[in-house]
Amino acid sequence: MAAPLLEVRHLRVEFPGRRGTLRALDDISFGIAPGEILGVVGESGAGKSLTGAAIIGLLEPPGRIAGGEIRLAGQRIDNLPPEAMRALRGRHIGAIFQDPLTSLNPLYTVGRQLTETIRTHLPVDAAEARRRAIALLQETGIPAAEQRLAQYPHQFSGGMRQRVVIALALAAEPRLIVADEPTTALDVSIQAQIIALLQRLCRERGAAVMLVTHDMGVIAEACDRVAVLYAGRMAEIGPVADVIHRPRHPYTVGLMGAIPAMDEDRERLLQIDGAMPRLGAIPPGCAFHPRCPQALARCRSERPELLEAGANQATRAACWLVAP
Repeated sequence: MAAPLLEVRHLRVEFPGRRGTLRALDDISFGIAPGEILGVVGESGAGKSLTGAAIIGLLEPPGRIAGGEIRLAGQRIDNLPPEAMRALRGRHIGAIFQDPLTSLNPLYTVGRQLTETIRTHLPVDAAEARRRAIALLQETGIPAAEQRLAQYPHQFSGGMRQRVVIALALAAEPRLIVADEPTTALDVSIQAQIIALLQRLCRERGAAVMLVTHDMGVIAEACDRVAVLYAGRMAEIGPVADVIHRPRHPYTVGLMGAIPAMDEDRERLLQIDGAMPRLGAIPPGCAFHPRCPQALARCRSERPELLEAGANQATRAACWLVAP
């Protein structure tokens, strides 16, 4: 495997408040290689979007990175001043968000937004920026690209708007793309097209992609590896086929069991009893132990680190059940 383009080491994100400090992310570590798509999955509130926001420097105050480090191509970026991070975010990190209408300015044409982004980050003139904007729209599958440059975001369908957002994210030829639920608001057929587009762009451009989603179907179709988050902690990480077909952490087992299978005749889906703990009430030991059907006494008092869990040692799970 190639050296990671993005490295996240022991990331900790906190939110100070009047009643104390809430730890929203606790000891998150992973890497993404060039040309690789890493899926990040978990329940709502597990910390998926927050991880992406920390990486691209868009944490909402009073949220702050309280520990660990984030490196892009070996350079530490979590401690950069805002202006330097803004320049890096436009040039080397692209972001794709769930709702394209929040990413596009309704008062400007699509062409103006694309060309301004290109000219801000790349040393090109207006004519070259326009040529690149047309090429980006064509590359992302928008027909009649030259004519559509003059149109406004409201004149595009939801799927086409998301393609424009992807074109914007790629405008400065970034090395890292953080995609936060990019297919959630789209029809299933459009979802498949967007996923295929991300895969092709990742393969052709050699970009590293972090794909945040709650849809295991998208993970199975698009990703090379998958990281499972629970209560702001990493529960399991490994190759997508291993994690989906041979999950080792009981939480991942529950997630996989809750997905309907077309080749099985079951009246009821499996369920994970209980609910994810609030940030201010995360239990000691393993955060999942109150809901775990296989919890040991050790799980209630000692927090497990990520341990080698797969036969090929590519999967790691934070669970005492896989300990030697």
